Parts: sequence; structure tokens; C-alpha cells
Amino acid sequence: MDFKKEIVKLLVKETKLPENEILKGISIPPDSKLGDYAFPCFLLGKEPVEEAKKLKKIIKLPNFISGIQTVGPYLNFYLKNSVVAKETLSRVDGDFGKGKEKRKIVIEYCGPNTNKPLHLGHLRNMALGKAMCQVLAFQGNKVIPVNIVNDRGIHICQSMLAYQRWGKGKEPDKKSDHFVGDYYVKFSQEVKKNKKLQEEAQALLVQWELKDVEIRRLWQRMNKWVLEGFAETYQRFGVQFEKEYLESEMYEKGKEMVQNSKLFVKDDDGNLIVKLEDFGMPNKVVLRADGTSVYMTQDLFVAEKRFLDFNFDQMIYVVANEQNNHFQQLFKILELLKKPYASSLYHLSYGLVHLPSGRMKSREGTVIDADTLMDEISELAEREVRKRYNNLSEKEIKNRAEFIGLGAIKFLMLKTDAHRDTIFNPEESLSFEGETGPYVQYAHARACSILRKAKVEKKLKVSKDANYESFGLQEEMTVIKVLSHFPEIVAKVGETYKPHHLANYLISLAQAFNEFYHKCPVISELEHQMRSRLLLVDSVRQVLDTGLGLLGITAPQEM
Repeated sequence: MDFKKEIVKLLVKETKLPENEILKGISIPPDSKLGDYAFPCFLLGKEPVEEAKKLKKIIKLPNFISGIQTVGPYLNFYLKNSVVAKETLSRVDGDFGKGKEKRKIVIEYCGPNTNKPLHLGHLRNMALGKAMCQVLAFQGNKVIPVNIVNDRGIHICQSMLAYQRWGKGKEPDKKSDHFVGDYYVKFSQEVKKNKKLQEEAQALLVQWELKDVEIRRLWQRMNKWVLEGFAETYQRFGVQFEKEYLESEMYEKGKEMVQNSKLFVKDDDGNLIVKLEDFGMPNKVVLRADGTSVYMTQDLFVAEKRFLDFNFDQMIYVVANEQNNHFQQLFKILELLKKPYASSLYHLSYGLVHLPSGRMKSREGTVIDADTLMDEISELAEREVRKRYNNLSEKEIKNRAEFIGLGAIKFLMLKTDAHRDTIFNPEESLSFEGETGPYVQYAHARACSILRKAKVEKKLKVSKDANYESFGLQEEMTVIKVLSHFPEIVAKVGETYKPHHLANYLISLAQAFNEFYHKCPVISELEHQMRSRLLLVDSVRQVLDTGLGLLGITAPQEM
């Protein structure tokens, strides 16, 4: 039973208000003493306090509601403990919260340039992209993760020019994408002394587009180094793509697309543009006067290519909010081109990641690259593991440090609303206390430990055949009611594309479970009570396991 939906049906019947209006208004009170759900009677007229009293008198209570009370202009509903316990705990399994949607959804995320290694910002991108893939697939959709690799353009030519000048044919002597990235930083340093280097890089881009043999050979060599490095980072972070689109294979088709449409016209400088000022946006160059293309050129064709490849119902772009204007323009251009999929495109815009010291800058070499960060967080986690345990093998210490470190990074990237900027503080992210990934992972490990202990010491296994009437303590019911909201939370993430709702839900569940654990003994001589509480513990374990998995985070049995 979905208690919220049942209450909405009840209110629709008695108030005649539209279901959607009631659904938007109904909420969970901040204090459990005020009930489980609250309905704002502002929706019923100018005298909400009186309307609440009237509504209370006419509602006939179904068997899952123990009572209703008015609190000012609100009508508060109290659920019956035994019904909530049975309806929730009897249903918790690996499919708890699964949806029945059947859409085909393409999700583009990562989108790196092949002139430098992946950085801290990419980690937020990949955490968001992976989480949305997992959640939307859990909701029943066919999800297709894809990547766009920006392997051509002025930035790539800048690193190539620096390698030509100062690389002297050298082979990588470090992780290969980092090796190439050093030359991008080198260019940025040298161009401050010699402004003509910028003109040389632009000339190199023209030569590249003219398919100069030597330039293309160098480009292929350096691209190979970067892509090999990316593949290692993807594997470690746990992301995979069904298909990767290379800009170098798309831009010419993009050129044809804009050259063959009357929508695009030349400006006074000879650039091919699309006029968007009537739609509240700046006009957009889609082809430079010298014939070289821009990101928009290839993005127009890539959208078309993906629709031909997958015939999607929706296409989601996970890209930082610095590109908000770009995607508004892209979607409008495709609409003006009368593409059938134009209304099915969505930009999952997210804020930047800052360090406590301020914003990162790639060109100045102040970016924290993804590999270094993962190494440093894993090392910090390893110190914590060594402090807590002295009987683990070196292999197990390394294993735990890795999943704790990656869990810390992903959770911190996901617990803040994607639209907001966030500050990454490595030490805070690794805390076993507070709103962190390790805190939630530890709650899961604790639940697993309780279940193991009961099986060994009391020879008891988890059973759905529990006495649901026995749950009456506030700590028990708080956990059960938090568990009951899991399907609603997962659905909300799928609808809003905001995984922070799930991350914060898991914090709430872990906190409620820890309160229960400290105040309610699970393993005792009271077998009747123990059977019921073991089912509760196992339900927490299952939901934490599912929830962390949807966020791409390991749910450890030991920690």
C-alpha cells in the first residue's frame, strides 16, 4: 500500500480537488508527533482553519489510519503502526521501490576533452550520470549511457603545438592522459610570453581540418594516449558507456547539416549563424568564416545520430551549468529545424565543484585531477582503516580503503542539489560520523553484523512471519516509516533528475537505524521480539544496499 496515494484518494473524494493539486500540497510533518502526513487546507478556501475542522468531521477513517487531528490550517493524518509495519516490512526485497516505466532513455555524461586528464568536475559529472542511469533503469526504463569525446578543436591543437615545440618525440613517462595534460598547461604558460602561439594553434586547427597528414598523425598519437588514460579512470570509478561518439567523426556531418539548411545565414564577418534574438537568446555561430566548426556544429548532428541509433523517448545531457546557454540554443535550433525529438531533450545542469581554497583552473594547472584525488582519498581512508582494525590482511585493507574512498567521493558529489555549486573537502567527506558516504556504508555493515551474529549465536534467520503488532516503540516505528518512503523517494529522483533526494534519504535512514540500534536490543532472550527486530534490521540492510547501489556506491558487509 502506498499510504500517501491512499490519503490523496481519500482527500480527492471529500474535497473534489484535483489529484495533482492535493499531491503537491501534502507533506510529511517535521515532527512525528504532528502525524505522518499533513494536508494544507489553504487549498480549500479563505478560512483554512475552519476548513480543516469541517474536513475532519466528514472523513471516514480507513483501517490504516489511527486518527486525524487539526493543527491550525493543517489536517494531520496518523498511520496505524501495525499496518505500516506489515505493509512495509513484508514487501522489502531487492525489487522494493522498482517502477514499471518503459521509456528508452539515452544519457550522455562525462564529455571530456582529449587535451588533459579527467578532473574533479568530471567526478561530479560521472557520479550524477551513473546515478541517473541506475535510478531510471530501476524504474523500468531501457537506459543507454553514452559519451561524447571532444577530440578535436582549438584546445587539442594547443596541447599538440606545445608537444611539437617542447615534447621532442618523447613517449609518456607517467599515466598517458596526464602526460598530454602537461603540454596543455605548458602552452598556457608560454602563450602569456608569446601571443603569436595562439595564432599558430588556430592555424594548426585549420591544417587539421584540411587533413594534413603529419598533423593528423600527431593528433592520433596524442589522442590514443589520452583515451587509454581515460579508460583506466572510468574503470576505477565504475562507469561504462554503451557507445562513445567522437567529435572528429561527427563534425563534418554537422557542417553538411548547417550548410544545407536555409535556417543558417552569413553574418557581416562571413560566419554562418542562426538568428535566435527573437527567442531571447544571442545569435549563434555554427561555422566560422575560415570554415572551422564549433561545438554546436557537431552537437546538432550528434543529436540526430543518436535518435537514428536508438530512437529514444528522451535524451538527457549531464553537463555543467556553464553550458546552460549552449543547450538552450541547441534545443531551440533543433526545434526550428523541426526535428521530431527536439521536445524530448533535457539538460541536467549541475553546479561547479570548488576546493576550500577556491575555484580550479585547468590552464593554470591548479585543477585537482580525478586520479590524484581518488589516490589521496583512498590513502586517507586506508589510514582510518588501519586505526580501526589491526587484524586485516594488506589486501583487505586496500580493498576497504578503495570502496570507502570512492563511496566518500560519490556521496559528497551527490548529496547536494545538482544545480548548486559544492565544495569538496576530502577530510570531511571521509568522516564515519555525519552526513557522509562512509557513515551510510557503516550503517549497512552494522546491519549485516547483527544478522550474522543472530544466525551464529541464536540460530535464527530472517523471516517475514513476524508479529507486526509488536512494533510500538518510537525508535522502531521511526525506522519503519522511513523505510516506507523509499519507493516514493526513488520515484521522485526519476521524475526530477535530482539524486540528492536519495542520498539525503539514506542519511535519514542510517540515522534512524542507529538510534534504534542504540536504544532497542535486537539479540536477546526474547525470541518473539528478536524475530520481529531481525526483520526490521534486514529491511534496513536491503534498502541501504539498494539505495547505495543506485548511487553507484558499494554497500559493504564489513567495514
